[in-house]
Parts: sequence; C-alpha cells; structure tokens
Amino acid sequence: MTYFALALVIFAIVFLFSLVKIVPQGREMTVERFGKYTRTLKPGISLLTPFVERIGRRMNMMEQVLDVPQQEVITKDNAMVKVDAIVFIQVMDAANAAYRVENLEYAITQLCSTNLRTVVGSMDLDEVLFQRDAINSRLLNTIDAATEPWGVKVNRIEIKDLTPPADITNAMARQMKAERERRAVITEADGEKQAAIARAEGAKQAAILEAEGRKEAAFRDAEAREREAEAEAKATAMVSEAIARGDVNAINYFVAQRYVDAFAELARNPTQKTVIVPAEMSGLVGTLAGIGELVGLARDQQSPPPRPTPPPPTPRPRGGSVPTT
Repeated sequence: MTYFALALVIFAIVFLFSLVKIVPQGREMTVERFGKYTRTLKPGISLLTPFVERIGRRMNMMEQVLDVPQQEVITKDNAMVKVDAIVFIQVMDAANAAYRVENLEYAITQLCSTNLRTVVGSMDLDEVLFQRDAINSRLLNTIDAATEPWGVKVNRIEIKDLTPPADITNAMARQMKAERERRAVITEADGEKQAAIARAEGAKQAAILEAEGRKEAAFRDAEAREREAEAEAKATAMVSEAIARGDVNAINYFVAQRYVDAFAELARNPTQKTVIVPAEMSGLVGTLAGIGELVGLARDQQSPPPRPTPPPPTPRPRGGSVPTT
C-alpha cells in the first residue's frame, strides 16, 4: 500500500509538470503534438495537453553575439590578409529558427565567413584597410537578407581584426613616416612664408613712415624757403624803392650784401684750402660804411623826431633902464 501511494505521488508530480509549463522572460518554446509543430509558448505560464503535447525547441529570443573565426583572404590585388568578425543576431520567429535550419549558430557563422571572403576578395588592399564601414554595410545587407527566412534578424556585423602581411605593414609604416615628414616640411615652409610676409609688411610700414617723414620735412623746407623768399622779396622791394628815390646807400647795401654772400660761400667751400682776399679793401670798407649809414638812416626814420628845446631867457639888468636899440 505504501509503494502504491508513493507511485501515485510520483505520477501526480510528473503529470503536473507535463501539464504546466513556465516560460522565462527572453525565451520561447515550441509545442509539438505527436511530433508536429502546433504553437509557440510565450513567456509566462502555459498548459499542455497531457500525453499528447510536448515541448519541441527552447529558443533564446535575446540578442546574441557570434564570433566569426579568423581566416586568410586574398584581396583583389593578390595580397593575403587575415580577417575575423563578430555578428549580432536576434531570433524574431522561434518556429522558423527551430525548424527551418539545423544548428542556427553554426549556419550563421559559416554564412558570415563565406560572405566575408567574397566581399574582401573583391576589394583592393587599401580599400580593405581604409573602408571597414563599407565592408560592414555590405556584409550586413547580404547576411540579413539570407537569414530572414530563418526568422533571424542580423543587427550588426563588425570587422574585429585585419592583419596584412609583415612586408606590407613595414611599407605602410615607411609610408606613414614619409607622410609625416612631408607634413612637417610643409608646416615649416608655411611658417617661413608667414615670417617672410610679416617681415615684408614691417619693411613696407617702415618705408611708408619714412616717406611720410620725408614728405613732412620737404613740406616744411618748402614753407621755410617760401617765407625766406617772401622776406627777400620784401627786402628787394624796399631797396628798389630806396633806389627809385635816389638813395645811394640803398645801392651800396644791395651790392655789399651780394658781395658778402659770395665771399661767405667761397669761404665755406670744403674744397677750398686758400681764401683770397681782394686787394680793394678800401672799397669793401666803404661799402660797409655805406651799409652802416643806411642802417642808421633806417633807425632814424623809425624813431620819433626830437622835441625842440626852448631858447634860454634873456637876463634883465639890475637897477637901470632897459636899453633900447
């Protein structure tokens, strides 16, 4: 009796587990009735028909990451490169993923490997090294279209590693060094160019300022010469008026001034070592005397006339009459 009760309890437990199914979040289960797919169980609790229905496949509905193994690929220009990748997939239809393909992960990995060889093999080495985004995009479009009947969505494909041959790596290193040296030379040349431009601008400004200074000095010299000429003209006019009035001293003044100026210019000549004094010194003295008289005359004309002094009074005689004439 005890064994019968124990067997009955065990049977009840098995029956209960075969009747009630709990599906965790992120998972789905397919249900088969006598080996044929009938429906898909979503996350939560579900009831099955005892002894008729059973769980077929347990599918992971979360995004998964598959590693594409490294492989050697020959590029379009016959360069051997080693390349590997990773692919991000998500099962969207549990039934198709369970019954359309055997070993879903292996199938997707092999599909990625073959398409990776196809895409990389159709490109040159430089394109493979510098256009990873284009390779990822082409692989994504191709593999996503191929896995759609399997109920799988390919979200991303990324090239993880690209390893060119050692000789190509050395050549690339030398090329990079040469490029950096070229940039350094260009930068240095640009610096020298800017410095030369700055120096030229400074010289230009200095020349402009110097020209402005010369212009101002020439203007002031011309103004001084103009005033000197006006003074000379006034002096000449005064002398001419004096000559017109018949004043001989004015003529002597004019001649003496020219004579003295010529003699002073002769004395200031740097090439002249000997100054010859004319023999007619008396004429020069007379001329100078005439100049002195002319200056005194001008001073007399400018000073006011002297006041007349009254005559002294006549003394009167003492004690007598005034004499008559």
